[in-house]
Amino acid sequence: MRVSRREAIGAMGMASAVALLWTSQGGAAETRYELTLSDAEWRKRLSGPSYSVLRKAATEAPYSSPLNSEHRAGIFSCAGCALPLFSSKTKFDSHTGWPSFYAPLAKAVLVTSDYTIGMERTEVHCRRCGGHLGHVFDDGPPPTGKRYCMNGLAMTFAPGKA
Repeated sequence: MRVSRREAIGAMGMASAVALLWTSQGGAAETRYELTLSDAEWRKRLSGPSYSVLRKAATEAPYSSPLNSEHRAGIFSCAGCALPLFSSKTKFDSHTGWPSFYAPLAKAVLVTSDYTIGMERTEVHCRRCGGHLGHVFDDGPPPTGKRYCMNGLAMTFAPGKA
C-alpha cells in the first residue's frame, strides 16, 4: 500500500490535533500540584457548586456570584486551597457577569490551552491545587490589557489590605 505525501501530512495533522485535545482534557501531560487530593477528598472539602467549578471546570451562571459586586479592599483566594490569587486593586467591572481582574498576584495562577468549546481559550488554574478558576482574555483594561474572567464559586474574599 502506498501513501501519498498529502495523506501522510493529513494523518500527522490529525494525530497532532488528537494529542493536543487529549492533553488539554487531562491526558498524558497531567500537572502535579502542591496540594493533591482524591476526588472523594475534594467532594468532602468543597460545596457541590464549588466542586463542579474547581474540579470539573463548570461555569457558574453570569451575575450569580456575590463576588461580582464585591468592591471592598481585600484579597480573593482559591476556594479549594486558600492560596491568595487576586488583589481587589486589580478588579474591574467587565460587564460580563463574572468577577474580573486585569492581573493575578505573582506566582498565583497557571494557564493552559482549553479547546472544550471547539476553539482555543486560555484556562486559568490555581497554581497550588490546579483548581479551574476561569479564563483569561485579551480585552481587558490597561496596564495589562488582560481580563481574568473568574468564577466566584472558585474563590473566597477576605476584606482588608489589598
